[in-house]
Amino acid sequence: MYTVHRSIHNPILQPNTERAWESVAVLNGCPIEGKDGELTLIYRAIGKPDLVFSPQVDSSIIAKATSKDGNHFDRTSPLVTRGEDFDKYGCEDPRVTFFEGKYYIFYTALSMVPFQADGIKVACAVSDDLETITEKHLVTPFNAKAMALFPERVNGKVTALFTIHTDQPPANIVIVQADNISDFWDKDFWEIWYKNYSQSVIILERRENEHCEVGAVPVKTKDGWLVVYSHIQNYFDEANRIFGIEAILLDINNPFHIIGRTKGPILVPEASYEKYGIVKNITFPSGVILKENGQLDIYYGGADTVCARASLFYEDLFKTMQENDESIVIRSQKNPILLPIQENFFESRAVFNPTAIIIEGVTYLLYRAMSTDNTSTIGLAISHDGETITERIKEPIYIPREDFERKGVPPDNNSGCEDPRITQIGDTLYMLYTAYNALIPPAVALTSIKVSDFLARNFSNWSKPQLISPKTVDDKDACIISEKFAQGYIIFHRIGCQICADYLPSLEGNIQPLNRCIEVLTPRPGMWDSKKVGIAGPPIKIDAGWLLFYHGVSNDGVYRVGAALLDLEDPTILLSRLVSPIFEPHESYEKVGQVNNVVFPCGATLKGDIIYIYYGGADSVVGVATCSLNKIVDLLLPKELFKKL
Repeated sequence: MYTVHRSIHNPILQPNTERAWESVAVLNGCPIEGKDGELTLIYRAIGKPDLVFSPQVDSSIIAKATSKDGNHFDRTSPLVTRGEDFDKYGCEDPRVTFFEGKYYIFYTALSMVPFQADGIKVACAVSDDLETITEKHLVTPFNAKAMALFPERVNGKVTALFTIHTDQPPANIVIVQADNISDFWDKDFWEIWYKNYSQSVIILERRENEHCEVGAVPVKTKDGWLVVYSHIQNYFDEANRIFGIEAILLDINNPFHIIGRTKGPILVPEASYEKYGIVKNITFPSGVILKENGQLDIYYGGADTVCARASLFYEDLFKTMQENDESIVIRSQKNPILLPIQENFFESRAVFNPTAIIIEGVTYLLYRAMSTDNTSTIGLAISHDGETITERIKEPIYIPREDFERKGVPPDNNSGCEDPRITQIGDTLYMLYTAYNALIPPAVALTSIKVSDFLARNFSNWSKPQLISPKTVDDKDACIISEKFAQGYIIFHRIGCQICADYLPSLEGNIQPLNRCIEVLTPRPGMWDSKKVGIAGPPIKIDAGWLLFYHGVSNDGVYRVGAALLDLEDPTILLSRLVSPIFEPHESYEKVGQVNNVVFPCGATLKGDIIYIYYGGADSVVGVATCSLNKIVDLLLPKELFKKL
């Protein structure tokens, strides 16, 4: 598990209207470090059409910029310009490698307009100092793009990756090896290689409708060659393409052998500069820098318009690329800790989605109980160690009381009080839950009870519930944060597919419904939480902020659990979010039930360093899992990486 942080300076390079040659877009920058610590970014610059050319097209060249910190770039200037027959209509998407004393800049060369496969090939520019180009060569005599040269020989061979047949799909990422760098612009070499190129293919697509393309120059690590590449989902459905960034690890001596890979995207378009531009919704990796402290900086193009940077820790990434990657969450050996009881009608069908609170050292689980007529009420179980149920109340402690939650028709429809989340503020327990009568959209209801009444089991003293959802809006998954802020009490809730927030000035009296959605957390396209997200339980206050667990649903309907960190002073601000889930359906009681493949927590408690996460399994039973608070925080805020982005 790991987290990725975009630089707060993004976009780190933007179009400059004062320079005609980069007035339209600057994108897909490839960084290379100098001996003096200065970073040079070699990037594609797009200017307005050259009036001399016919037909007229936007003019792409390769330019460079320099930086001392990797965030602020200046002194931009053209480096590789059009001039040969093979690149007279554009030089695009460079990958630069310092190899055996020279800089080799491989780029996409365009020789035909309208653009077509036969006129899109790989070329190379050579420089001694990244100031002057001394040679230019056409490399591939066939359609190809995105060539990246390894920075050293592999078993004595000059080695490179590139994408073949990019414009005559299906495309493939291939590896090519030669005795000399000059072989790469030798037609005879390519004629021999091309006859058997299928033997050099690295298959990275998981499904037939995907497309992969070489991204960054390979980086040598202690574990192997790290290759960050572009992974495009739904490639043949242009309206639904998802441009993600992924990574593989190749054997240090045999780069044809994949020894590790990410299980999903590292980054997908979320920020405005990734979603809006010349081509919407693109994050395209074009270079990486691995620093001595383990920080991995990924440079990428955003929406084919700007250059950006995101950072993570290599070690965290490496762990997730292994087949035996273990979750930091440990399920209790006593799971499921709650099962339906046939003799108790109110919980005879299912018990699931519990919220939890510790009072005077005792854990109280308020869980959703479902009867055989699909009515949901709230049951109560008690544990003194957080895992073992020592008592279970034989009657529901909360039942539907209002028309908005009483069963409508037909009588077997789902209805009642669902998925509670409980918060203690002072001497009062506030419970939010989903109220549903099968006649109007689900809505969030608020009720409360004094702690003294709760402990004395005076459950008839729950206050009259009030709907706090915006009217006619499908609203679920709500909680109250445990303290009051300047604007009032923060309510998290889910409208549509995302987590929203709003403020209530008071939790007493006649409460006015929420009337806005302050966006807190949204689905990430192409990832495990791509379809919808909702909170788990109320966030836990820690020194670094508010720790929020949430459930995410993928396009295949699987419910998983993730973690995020919210700002301490303003919890509507997202600070950090894990890329991968902390746990997902694995056991039979999570994979098979009323709804298959579901882990759905509604509450968590903290004892020392141990977090207890209480969840519903497959909408049928209750389980508990534990994890270390320190481990979660280290993943969300690793070391000192993100102090200065």
